Amino acid sequence: MNVPENLYYTAEHEWIRIEGETAFVGITDYAQSELGEIVFVDITSLGETLKAGDTFGSIEAVKTVSDLFLPVDASVVEFNEELNDHPEWINDDPYGKGWIIKIAVTDASQTAHLLSAEKYQALIG
Repeated sequence: MNVPENLYYTAEHEWIRIEGETAFVGITDYAQSELGEIVFVDITSLGETLKAGDTFGSIEAVKTVSDLFLPVDASVVEFNEELNDHPEWINDDPYGKGWIIKIAVTDASQTAHLLSAEKYQALIG
């Protein structure tokens, strides 16, 4: 299972990559493999400011729908529009072109409550 060292993780299987005042969020390689073939991503929070743990949308696979949870307090500033035509990118490249949202982080110190790659790897076994 691919668990990049430069990301933070949640127990709900989202990842976050901080880049200054903004960050990218997606689901982990483990999550996409558990969900199976991704067919649709529904982001309901574009333009909203949310708290860590709030639902920012959902992801639909062939057999299930799962909520997506924000890792830190932030404003949702962008949705990866390419996923409208290519939701399978989440399966193929969950940490690259399969990113889901871009956020404006309001408190980067909240990453202290997230999992490191090592701790996430221990969580998923």
